[in-house]
Amino acid sequence: MPRYAAIDIGSNSIRMEAAEVTPAAPPRILASAREVTRLGESVFRTGKISREAMDLACGVLAAMAAQYRKLDVAAVRAVATSSVRDARNQSEFLERASEAAATPVEVISGREEARLIHLGVESRWPQPGRRVLLVDIGGGSVEIIAGEGGRMRDAVSRPLGAVRLRELFLASDPPAELELHRMQEFIEEKLSGVAGRLGASRWDRAIVTSATASAVACAIGGVPRPKRDRVDRVRIPAPQIRKLYKKLCPLNLAGRRRVTGIGPRRAEIIVPGVAVLVRVLQGFGLGALYYSAAGVRDGIIADLAARGVGNERAQLDADQKKEVERISLRYGISRAHSRKVAALARTLFLELQPLHQLPLQLGRLLEAAAYLHDIGHYVSDLSHHKHSYYLVANSDLPGFTNQERMLVANLCRYHRKSLPAAHHPNYQFLDGDQAQSLLRLIPLLRLADTLDRSHAQRVRSVQCRIGDGQVAVRLVSPGNLDLEIWAAEQVGQVFRQVYGLPMVVTKEAP
Repeated sequence: MPRYAAIDIGSNSIRMEAAEVTPAAPPRILASAREVTRLGESVFRTGKISREAMDLACGVLAAMAAQYRKLDVAAVRAVATSSVRDARNQSEFLERASEAAATPVEVISGREEARLIHLGVESRWPQPGRRVLLVDIGGGSVEIIAGEGGRMRDAVSRPLGAVRLRELFLASDPPAELELHRMQEFIEEKLSGVAGRLGASRWDRAIVTSATASAVACAIGGVPRPKRDRVDRVRIPAPQIRKLYKKLCPLNLAGRRRVTGIGPRRAEIIVPGVAVLVRVLQGFGLGALYYSAAGVRDGIIADLAARGVGNERAQLDADQKKEVERISLRYGISRAHSRKVAALARTLFLELQPLHQLPLQLGRLLEAAAYLHDIGHYVSDLSHHKHSYYLVANSDLPGFTNQERMLVANLCRYHRKSLPAAHHPNYQFLDGDQAQSLLRLIPLLRLADTLDRSHAQRVRSVQCRIGDGQVAVRLVSPGNLDLEIWAAEQVGQVFRQVYGLPMVVTKEAP
């Protein structure tokens, strides 16, 4: 399964998440981390990220990068939001942050931030057929998003983050009445007209995200901060949110820290965060909000997976492709046939990844074997698969390690006839992981080969669906595929033996 990592550099904290993505299932979280860095404090005060905040952020990013590098992720995306958007020393920060994270850090717009938030919520808590209002209160900005039928319809971003509002308005502890009044007037001004733009009709569900929302849900539910996972998808009535705001405003920092569910650092900025929530409830006429633990990082991972980012790791690079094509042509293999089998093998590897669950880089070895599996015909048509093994095993194959070359050779050996057996000498040299990988790749190579049985490249594309106790392989072609389908059905027995599922092959016109 592909693995991805996401970094969200916010105005209050930096979050990292790494996850393994399986189609039609929620991502499996492999690692997550959050550190409060308060980048926004100095930006909203002076217009620049302070040296101390920059140093802290880069240290946090380096530690997070060390975590996801251990997980062999296919791709990483790191984004920075409101405070970095506003910082005059943005370029310096991006250069240092990119070096620390070992990946480029990009500044995203408020609308892109909204898109990722929406994607993140939909990936963890789908809302099919519903009109949904999403509210995310960050450290520097608030994103308000209108979604319908699983798609983002519109979004607005306003400079109403909890850190920004505290720096602008709340100098006293507890906040003075005049400070609170000015802050509320500012929130009112910035949110004026938003409800009209996004639609005044009834929402099927309103969902709030972010750490501020988590703290509100915990405080209202009496849930201690370390157990905040319990409040995911919890309904928060509007009267309780207004009651909490009235409770928090007269408290000093020490008093706010004593409120169950509000952490010591969150207590510093909770009042402005809840003030924004109260105004959103009023402006949209909402009776309640649901809390979702999803956020930008979940949206990044969903987006990377949807676009297939990192799948290039499953394909031969230019030098490797040049080398295997050279060997294939040297032994008289049709270029059109070998390229077609290689393309089919690549597609099958990616389409059936939920089934074989092999690392992406093994797709390269499958593709290499697709180019080379028939070269044994040069020696003799009889037992040509064994001759293919010998030629590959004893060839100079630049761009591949010795272990990779031997796995490719074994794939060629088993692209037809029997499956590996313990008494086969070539099989005995593979370790346990290699042997398992070989076994899972063999049906894919055999299927790719049979789908060009006629050597006429009749199959235009392949689509696979895993479900209902079977694997459905749909072939798209404008012509006759009787021979290819017959040959593919012969692979079905080996496929079932390896994967424990029947394979059904069908054809449709483009």
